[in-house]
Amino acid sequence: MVTQELRDSHQSYQSPLLHLPHASLPQGDDDLPEYRAVAWHYGDPLREQRAFSKANRGFVDQSHRRFIKVSGTDAATYLHTLFSQKLDDLAPGTTTQALDLDAQGRILHQITVSRIGEDFYLDVSAPQWESLVTYLTRMVFWSQVSISTPDLGFLSLVGGEVTQHQDIVDKLNTAHLLVASRYSHWGVPTYDVIVERSELLDVAHTLISLEYMPVGFMAYTAERVKALAPMAGIDLDDKSIPHESALLVEQAVCLNKGCYRGQETVARVANLGQSPRALVLLQLDGSAPRLPRTGEPVMARNRSVGRVGSVVHDHDYGPIALALIKRSALASSELSVAEAGVVIDPDSLPHEESIKPGRAAINKLKGN
Repeated sequence: MVTQELRDSHQSYQSPLLHLPHASLPQGDDDLPEYRAVAWHYGDPLREQRAFSKANRGFVDQSHRRFIKVSGTDAATYLHTLFSQKLDDLAPGTTTQALDLDAQGRILHQITVSRIGEDFYLDVSAPQWESLVTYLTRMVFWSQVSISTPDLGFLSLVGGEVTQHQDIVDKLNTAHLLVASRYSHWGVPTYDVIVERSELLDVAHTLISLEYMPVGFMAYTAERVKALAPMAGIDLDDKSIPHESALLVEQAVCLNKGCYRGQETVARVANLGQSPRALVLLQLDGSAPRLPRTGEPVMARNRSVGRVGSVVHDHDYGPIALALIKRSALASSELSVAEAGVVIDPDSLPHEESIKPGRAAINKLKGN
């Protein structure tokens, strides 16, 4: 269980990379629990976003996320039975995404899972960490597993080529005690360097000496939003189910496994129907008096048809946002937020099968 001392330590955490030149914390509407404790930018967020191109290289501080370590002979099967992803055969050195669902299939926790040696490292956003630790501890029963909470953080290497990052990781290993490195692709391809939090600033200085640019979380968020990659607590609410996001289903759900909480909802939507809402990209009006705020309703005339998630400035498209919109309103040309017009990017609209497999089987039985 999480002690008060550990809880206080995590709640008071501020990244040591805030000591880098021009580091600025999120302010105003950007000051959300999922963003706090790391730099929103280092003085020039639009230039920092260019670090994601193959011609440049940068690193993003993600040390505000929290780690949980699951060890023991039953760790793989224990996690496999709890989450939406197939984890019983996850190979050492690989990383995937997983969801913890409630009995109705609603998303409780959004998790990155890495297998390092025989151990599993789970990382989640700070607001989700304590409840996930509590849940994992309660579900141990007779499983031969141990749950711990190492004080780790990671820096995401972005831009360039994957092979270049591996060369850099090899150099870092000679200068610092790396816990692990991993390739991740939650919307944005990254090569993550996991270290003890006490090592973060030294690793950052080494990366800067190797011509990596510090990149704020604003630039990373812009890339994530364009990739339609939701973040729990911001883009997903307490009613969200996996099928609201195509990327969640693609990367965090195994449709061929069963026996986990919430599976019935996942299977029903996959085989028979569709989610009532869909995650889409909004193009915002940069001339409006203010930008939408996370959680504000999306309106179609006088009717609420959705909610706004992540809101950010992109270096190419200007202000953009993710939003959960009722499917019945996706074709509306009169959407607005805070009385300012918004437009759904057509490339973000869901592409549905005309007839789901389960529905086709039912029709066949009926002779249709």
